Amino acid sequence: MDISNFLSEKSVIYSLKSQNKKQVVRELLALMADNGLVNDSDLAFSDIMSRENHLSTGMENGLAIPHAKTDAVKKLVVAFGVHRKGLDYDSLDGKPAHFIFLVLSPRDTSGPHIQALAQISRTLKNSDIRSEILQAQNAQHIFQLLTQSHKA
Repeated sequence: MDISNFLSEKSVIYSLKSQNKKQVVRELLALMADNGLVNDSDLAFSDIMSRENHLSTGMENGLAIPHAKTDAVKKLVVAFGVHRKGLDYDSLDGKPAHFIFLVLSPRDTSGPHIQALAQISRTLKNSDIRSEILQAQNAQHIFQLLTQSHKA
């Protein structure tokens, strides 16, 4: 699955402003709501935080992928943001998160949700991509890096 199948340029935040996990989830949810991708931000937030309270989605290499199945969306939706300074996300390696993907899908689907998580993980495993994203000058450039990385 190609990242462009589930992420659009207008769903990318060049520089997240949030200072903690809850705020960053809210910031990405607000972008989704502004883009008409989520119909109930409060429900989505509750479902995401329920998942986070069970097990943090902070990975390694500065990646966090908060995700949930929720009735707040009708199809798989994704937003991505870069936190320039890094954010404490209870990551597996104890390091700050710089790359935060928010993934939501309807409760009754699993295939696309799992495929999206796998593609995100594969893409951000590449240290060159992570470095280039941190050096990018705008959301458009970040989107291009993410969508072209699998073609290299």
